[in-house]
Amino acid sequence: MNFKQLGLMDPILKALAEQEYTAPTPIQQGAIPPALAGRDVLGCAQTGTGKTCAFSTPILQRLSKKVPNPRVIRALILTPTRELALQIQDSMVAYGKHLSLKSAVIFGGVGQQPQVDKIKKGLDILVATPGRLLDLHGQGLLDLSHIEIFVLDEADRMLDMGFIHDVRRVLKLLPKQKQTLFFSATMPPEVMELVNALLHDYARVEVDPVSSPVEVIGQKLFYVDKNNKTKLLCHLIQAWNIPAALVFSRTKHGANRIARDLNAQGITAAAIHGNKSQTARVQALNDFKAGRVRVLVATDIAARGIDIDELSWVFNYNLPDVPETYVHRIGRTGRAGHSGTAVSFCQFDEKSDLKAIEKLLGRPIPVVEDHPYPMTNLEAPKRDKNGRIINAEDAEARQAARERRRQRQQEAQAQKAEKAEQAPKQEKPKAEKPSKPEKAKGEKKAKEKKPKAEPTPQPAPLPQEPHHSKRGVRQGRLSDTMPQQPAMPKTDFYKPNPLDSDVILDATARLLAPRRPAQPPRSEKPQRERRPRKEPKQPKQERAPKAEKPAQAQQPAKAQEGKKSKGEKGSILPPSLSGKRRRSRGNDKPRPMGAPLKSNRQKDSTEYKSLMRPYYLHDED
Repeated sequence: MNFKQLGLMDPILKALAEQEYTAPTPIQQGAIPPALAGRDVLGCAQTGTGKTCAFSTPILQRLSKKVPNPRVIRALILTPTRELALQIQDSMVAYGKHLSLKSAVIFGGVGQQPQVDKIKKGLDILVATPGRLLDLHGQGLLDLSHIEIFVLDEADRMLDMGFIHDVRRVLKLLPKQKQTLFFSATMPPEVMELVNALLHDYARVEVDPVSSPVEVIGQKLFYVDKNNKTKLLCHLIQAWNIPAALVFSRTKHGANRIARDLNAQGITAAAIHGNKSQTARVQALNDFKAGRVRVLVATDIAARGIDIDELSWVFNYNLPDVPETYVHRIGRTGRAGHSGTAVSFCQFDEKSDLKAIEKLLGRPIPVVEDHPYPMTNLEAPKRDKNGRIINAEDAEARQAARERRRQRQQEAQAQKAEKAEQAPKQEKPKAEKPSKPEKAKGEKKAKEKKPKAEPTPQPAPLPQEPHHSKRGVRQGRLSDTMPQQPAMPKTDFYKPNPLDSDVILDATARLLAPRRPAQPPRSEKPQRERRPRKEPKQPKQERAPKAEKPAQAQQPAKAQEGKKSKGEKGSILPPSLSGKRRRSRGNDKPRPMGAPLKSNRQKDSTEYKSLMRPYYLHDED
């Protein structure tokens, strides 16, 4: 069978021929025909069997039939790692070389602006990782409402990396009517639940038994102590003259250490893991593909993101604690029908992991006993409180992480100390060497203050008494003229004398000071006078004849005052008393001018505006 028999169009067949693809693989033979018919597909196959071509070519052919204007994203391919996303994008470009479709890839770890610019120009196919996809959609920079084909690649790896929740969020953003292509190397129960909820009337394409390795990969096992693993690795690379090898480490710290030890032995090596920036990861991968680096040391994050043609050697420096991960690792070699060899190192405390792997494979891994670093440490592994084996690599990585954290804290404290030392040094020159404009201002202020600093010394002023009103008074300007001692000695029952010079001056200052428009006073006395009064009782009317003469003498004046107080212009009463007559009692006597009012609190003659005018007018009359 050839690709033309699968129903692919001529431009795609031409591109496949340029890539030297002659015959389709089993996964391609089973997945391409139903995908071209528009059916959902569940593909279960190992890595390196041609899954990318199995879903890329149907997408290119279906979307090329009609290209809308403007372009909208009609196909979405979701992958777990950045390296795999780049690999799929390269395949899309290669297979669609003779088509007018446009595709792009987005992932985290790099700036988003170049990716956003490509999206704004118009795309037909988008390859993405879950994190960056949700981020751009949350910012309103991505429209997924026109998706016609959705591809979920390496679904089981999504589950292992904790992306299954992000996948569910992405599914909610997609239209309900769409074609779904689902690919996974393994089928755990969690993945099957997602399959049952996502696929409808799908075609299941299963090439190899689930979790079984590719038959063309040769496997070898070396029992070796932890301290001799690096020595054995260098010995095998040099003895077998290995041109390029991919080494898998359990931890990021271990990957850095292995690469450093190999470089010290004259073997060029580079590390690639999650703590590396995207630029450093791409650079290391490109150097490895170009042959500038002989050994690439990676963690499990790169187990499914590296696709290197004719990679013949894979080393498991540490056995994985998840058996399925072993299959993913060794699947980096023996791709596209090529042969390959997978070498695994096993120390004494990793024997339990080895049993789980062999149980999954269904057969034991061949052991190589003739090597210069045989296992000698047969001590029982250390266990924690729960009885679990303490892995030496994990403990070493945690200790290294604690040391790095402590070092960062010390550096941060040192920087704070340096800033604290530099702060006073920067402030002193500003205080000691003022600028020229500031000097001129300072000299002017000094000249202005000189005359005010020469008055004769006076005793310290006493605190203001409660009878001084603060409204409209400028105490600071009268300090030189007002007496500092009261006219009367201060006692417990002391009350100020209204005829004292300081009280008179204070009242004069308040009279002469500018005032705001008159407002009704807030004192309680006028409010009480506004209340309706009861009619005087009869006994009070009998006493009226005694005060008959003063009443007759004052009657004309009171009548005139009453007329003026009823809203006429030129009223001489305060605003609070306008329109009302003062109630006269039989026992009231005329108050001498200047005598204090009889009330609970002391009042002076300036409490109301122009209150002293009636006395002057009366005297003139």
